[in-house]
Amino acid sequence: MTESKENIRTYLIGVGRQMVESKGMEYLTARKLSEASGCSVGTIYNQFSNMDNLIAAINLQTLKQLYDKMSQIETSKNAYKNLNTYLDIFVGYVLQNENLWFLLYNYHLRAAKQPQGYRAMIIRMMQLWQPSFDAIYTHLNARKKKVARQVLWLSLFAMSSFLTTTIINDFRMVTKKNLCKLMLNTYLAGLAVLKRG
Repeated sequence: MTESKENIRTYLIGVGRQMVESKGMEYLTARKLSEASGCSVGTIYNQFSNMDNLIAAINLQTLKQLYDKMSQIETSKNAYKNLNTYLDIFVGYVLQNENLWFLLYNYHLRAAKQPQGYRAMIIRMMQLWQPSFDAIYTHLNARKKKVARQVLWLSLFAMSSFLTTTIINDFRMVTKKNLCKLMLNTYLAGLAVLKRG
């Protein structure tokens, strides 16, 4: 193979991503990636050192895709509507990419530290929500707004794991589409009540 190292790396990420999308994260092993890509196991480890690094690269691509979708919305003067639109894009993306999101979520749970670029992507996503969030909660100082935004993001991220499972199917009144929406709007309303309290 005479391709550059970067081309091989990009190719392997793409093949690995397709494997996860179609068959789930359990299917992504070095041997199966070697069979699917035509690259040797040695080449795979030469590119990524270990499978965790490959998974991190796939996950970073997933976060970038989600960011790109969120960054395309046209915001309105209605801050609540904007936040709900961001949420709809977030939930829609997770539901359309359940296997990729499951890979990302599970990797986060067991990673000793987040790979380079993860934190930056998450901060960029939170920054998209920030103007609308800050427009609603003008009574909070900058530090409290930042903490409230981080709690919101962490809560939505935690709830997103349920979107990739069938657990919700046991609850007739809760759907994958309304779970996060109810949490978001209850949280926003709660912050408004705290203002009065």
